[in-house]
Amino acid sequence: MQDQDWRAESLAAQALGWVDTVTQAVAPPIHMSSTFLRTPEYGSERAYIRDQNPAFDQAEALLTKLEGGAAAALFASGMAAATSVFMALKPGDHVIAPQMMYWSLRNWLTGYASEWGLDVTLIDMTDPVAMQAALRPGRTRLVWIETPGNPLWSITDIAACAILAHQAGARLAVDSTVATPVFTQPLALGADLVMHSATKYLNGHSDICAGALVTAQTGAAWDRIVEMRYTLGAIVGSVEAWLLLRGMRSLFPRVRQQAASAAELARRLAVHPAVADVLYPGLPDFPGHDIACRQMQGGFGGMLSIRVKAGTEAAKAVAARVGLWQRATSLGGTESLIEHRASIEGPTSPVPGDLLRLSVGLEDVGDLYDDLDRALSGGNATARILPPR
Repeated sequence: MQDQDWRAESLAAQALGWVDTVTQAVAPPIHMSSTFLRTPEYGSERAYIRDQNPAFDQAEALLTKLEGGAAAALFASGMAAATSVFMALKPGDHVIAPQMMYWSLRNWLTGYASEWGLDVTLIDMTDPVAMQAALRPGRTRLVWIETPGNPLWSITDIAACAILAHQAGARLAVDSTVATPVFTQPLALGADLVMHSATKYLNGHSDICAGALVTAQTGAAWDRIVEMRYTLGAIVGSVEAWLLLRGMRSLFPRVRQQAASAAELARRLAVHPAVADVLYPGLPDFPGHDIACRQMQGGFGGMLSIRVKAGTEAAKAVAARVGLWQRATSLGGTESLIEHRASIEGPTSPVPGDLLRLSVGLEDVGDLYDDLDRALSGGNATARILPPR
């Protein structure tokens, strides 16, 4: 692919158009070597797989391009990527994060970050007044936001947060896993870092675990994060990096279809007699919808949640009755998933007990609705016919 101003869809579909120089293959080889030959003078472009794996190059370059950044780094998981950002800070640094966010990272911030020496404040990140009050100029080093925020899909104003963070001398990091580069480019809105749980939409096939960071600019802060990846060994494997690149080639059509189906389901479920509320940024009456319209271009993502009128036990029963939807933890794959989040997160979860989280896949949207409608109405789904073992 020649260096032209191709649209993001074209860049993703051809993975930047890189061709293997040895074989002219349009799909890259899988590099498995753990070490690389040095010259007699001990010079080498690459030294060791832990920080200079050629399997990372194309996926990192593509993600950098899609996010409009200066550099990217792959990690072993979304958690590895996120915690590396925090662990690259110094003891005593103050950080701000959302009260409602990805459960594993919230647990790490409330349970382990203090042992790392960080001072953590959790706030309602959708409220700019609360954020301004929480900032400590000269001490706050990082503001972490997640938008749309799991599992209520709350919307945080990235541009407004960037201004407030920078005025206080802090950097802004955005977990954009749900929005993906298809709908939002946080760096263009003023963010300094973008994080993805690449396990989810970037890969899109529920068959790897990976994470990624993209930075708006390189420098000492970015170098420290990359060094943290090397030092802790938080690297993704060569096969996983290859599969991630494969997944990103279909990112745009996959995510657009999932968002279109999620929007249709949200509209239909909003008037379902058994549903108390539908949480989806694309609905006009959803809090934050106007902000979402400004910073999400072309769609509102493939995630939504519903609150069941009859309460917690009824919500659990709905999840137990579905047939096409699969009861599993994760999101962003080709298969649609349903989950009673409060049960998964445990007794300290802030998630309402009547909430069901829905990750919309690539199935027929009519089938997905019919399955939910039957479960919400008290009917059991037809049992799946499993293949012989």
